[in-house]
Amino acid sequence: MIEFINATKCYKNDRIALSNINLKINKGDFVFLIGSSGAGKSTFMKLLLKEEELTSGTIIIDGVDITKLPKRKIPKLRRSMGIVFQDFRLLQNKNVYDNVAFAMQITGHSSKEIRRRVPSVLSLVGLSDKAKSYPSELSGGEQQRVSIARAIVNNPTLLIADEPTGNLDPQTAWEIMNLLGDINKRGTTIIMATHAKDVVDKLKRRVIALEKGVLVRDEERGSYENDEQYDL
Repeated sequence: MIEFINATKCYKNDRIALSNINLKINKGDFVFLIGSSGAGKSTFMKLLLKEEELTSGTIIIDGVDITKLPKRKIPKLRRSMGIVFQDFRLLQNKNVYDNVAFAMQITGHSSKEIRRRVPSVLSLVGLSDKAKSYPSELSGGEQQRVSIARAIVNNPTLLIADEPTGNLDPQTAWEIMNLLGDINKRGTTIIMATHAKDVVDKLKRRVIALEKGVLVRDEERGSYENDEQYDL
């Protein structure tokens, strides 16, 4: 589904963010992306979203070389992805239902489709009873569930999660991880950047580790090995 081929990204100050990355992520994979601050995790995700351009190399998603994708086709690429952020990024002036519905509105779905799909997704994330609540009335875990609902409402093939448990207490973090696991079981590929050692060690998913832009480890059923080289 996703392939990085000799992918290198350098910024204007000649800082190398990613160096000659080669890897494949198959459809339905659940991947933890780990590494200290500055390791290249954010650049990795921005390249997938076409928020940054490669300096050299190739990235292929679903058979399409996105490094050659014209700007007019970038919105379509992004519509095939869902994004979950550490800080939720909800619209404070909209209730839960409207936050999720907004993701469908901007992609051109009809009112009928929105009325059918949004309640179903809110049920999936366990927030049917919070549809009329506003973000300020929700706990951190509930806000993250809204963020996830918004990310999956358009049935993305890929979900990119950037530290989705970073601002949550341990119990709530595990609830979010269980939810992401359920979404993955439904066929959605998930790439999750995280510093949560306990989560990575317990779930034993694939681990891709970056260090100073270099791929230093790629393991199936991996863990946070060599912990001392990462800032937790």
